[in-house]
Amino acid sequence: MRVLSIVILILASLHAYIGWRLLPDISLGNTGLIVSIGLLVLSALLIPLATLSRFFTWRQALTDRLAWVGFLSMGLFSSMLVLTLSRDLVLAFASSAHLAHVTAAAVPMLALLVTLVGFINARRVPSVVDVDIPLRGLPPALEGFTIVQISDLHVGPTIKAAKVEAIVRRVNALEADLIALTGDLVDGSVEELSADIAPLGKLSSRHGSFVVTGNHEYYSGASQWVAEFKRLVQHAGASLVVAGVTDYTAYQFDTAQRSDPQRAVAGSPAGMPRILLAHQPRSAQAAADAGFDLQLSGHTHGGQFWPWNLFVRLQQPYTAGLHRLNQLWIYTSRGTGYWGPPKRFGAPAEITRLRLITATPE
Repeated sequence: MRVLSIVILILASLHAYIGWRLLPDISLGNTGLIVSIGLLVLSALLIPLATLSRFFTWRQALTDRLAWVGFLSMGLFSSMLVLTLSRDLVLAFASSAHLAHVTAAAVPMLALLVTLVGFINARRVPSVVDVDIPLRGLPPALEGFTIVQISDLHVGPTIKAAKVEAIVRRVNALEADLIALTGDLVDGSVEELSADIAPLGKLSSRHGSFVVTGNHEYYSGASQWVAEFKRLVQHAGASLVVAGVTDYTAYQFDTAQRSDPQRAVAGSPAGMPRILLAHQPRSAQAAADAGFDLQLSGHTHGGQFWPWNLFVRLQQPYTAGLHRLNQLWIYTSRGTGYWGPPKRFGAPAEITRLRLITATPE
């Protein structure tokens, strides 16, 4: 309760800062001023309620609506805060009454525009991103082997079965050799979301689908979700080693589920390409030490929307795309869904089609 009180106090202070810096420089009249203050107060209350909505015991439809409104407010507030801070920096170097008036009016308009564009980007079915992975010693039979990666789907209050079905249709149309699901597929319990996640059971590929847990599965009851994934996803072998690890932070929830790439690959056949599914890019060093050739990760969302994509690298070694650590290739997906605000701006969602090719001699 104390933490919640601190969060609400911080949110209230940041909303008050926005109002203090913008409202005096916008001609609103008494009615407009009261409405604006009321909207800021409402936003400060809705944001924490949206985050906590999944813990409420109301009817699911009502909690979903609360989450929708609160997360939309969170996305708008985020842009308002960043733009207000940017405006203050501009005014610190070039202050004038006219500039103050124009920029104060521009901030909410730009914030609304960014939120609208971000909403459209987030809600549409993600585009397919094609990536070639050059591996040394790739057997000729595996030349062109395709893996389709889904990550960070975050089925929950604002992502339901209809969107999952649309993603499954697009993935199945790719006719992949293998499908990899790299965690954070849900934001809620099996009881709440089993019907919404069920379309993943229709995923189709030549050698089956493979899934690992993300940190959000542990927030949502990992053991129950692992059982549900086993029911939905049919595993099948292929002529390459595919291993998976629990989330990098799994040990904080269950010490028996510590992420361990060495253990994941132990006893596997030698002389084959080794692919690791690991939710967080932070597993890369351990994966490289364990002798993997490729790690598929997610978690970062590519920052999801500007400017937070600039700060992801403070917590993760890789934000998005293909990188190399010694002999290990790491591909970090920007995610197929979104968390929290239905907003993607500067970091589009993706369905990734990875193609294994023979590396040219160095």
